[in-house]
Amino acid sequence: MMPRMKRLCIPGYPMHIVQRGNNRLPCFHRNQDYVMYLNSLAEMSTKYEVDIHAFVLMTNHVHLLVTPTTIDGASRMMQQVGRKYVQLFNKYNQRSGTFWEGRFRSTLIDSETYLFACYRYIELNPVRAHMVNVPDDYRWSSYRVNALGSKSALVKPRQELLQLSKDPNLRSERYRRIFSSGTTEDDFDAIRFGTNKGLPVGSTQFREKIEVTLDVSLGSGIPGRPRTVR
Repeated sequence: MMPRMKRLCIPGYPMHIVQRGNNRLPCFHRNQDYVMYLNSLAEMSTKYEVDIHAFVLMTNHVHLLVTPTTIDGASRMMQQVGRKYVQLFNKYNQRSGTFWEGRFRSTLIDSETYLFACYRYIELNPVRAHMVNVPDDYRWSSYRVNALGSKSALVKPRQELLQLSKDPNLRSERYRRIFSSGTTEDDFDAIRFGTNKGLPVGSTQFREKIEVTLDVSLGSGIPGRPRTVR
């Protein structure tokens, strides 16, 4: 058996994280379960200094776009969120046993080429799963915060999002414009593949920079186009 690839994490770099229920079983049964998870995430993201930029809580898995400020912040956050949520979930749903599908999956995202594609990949999950027709109809995601300006103590915008405009209303409008165009199925495939394999998603230069920074060899990595989605 090949050794598990070391998790890639660089403080200040955005990460896409996926946490799945064991055997793809549901992680959330009631509205209160979603609330408990988000409350745990808010608490632990503050404790371990990890900014949450986008999220979606699906029936049997979770997607997050985050930026840690320390090398182990994201890992410690996810471990503690997982443990605390399982304790609460088991208590209120009268269950026991394995809950999560092993360790969470993650990858580094090239903020210059794939950042907004990752926002869209996460917040479009309920639409792609045919749960809702439009993303703002789904309650358990960050779309209403990023695209509609809803207030949130959990979600913090990346600098790239803030640079869309100093005016919050105009920034939301421009985010919606980006959200509705400019991303292809190839982008989603690259994000999905990179997250499953633990490989960075971005340009060749981005992968080379990670190799130098972390002193790792990533091989050919994932093909990426040197472009910025705007």
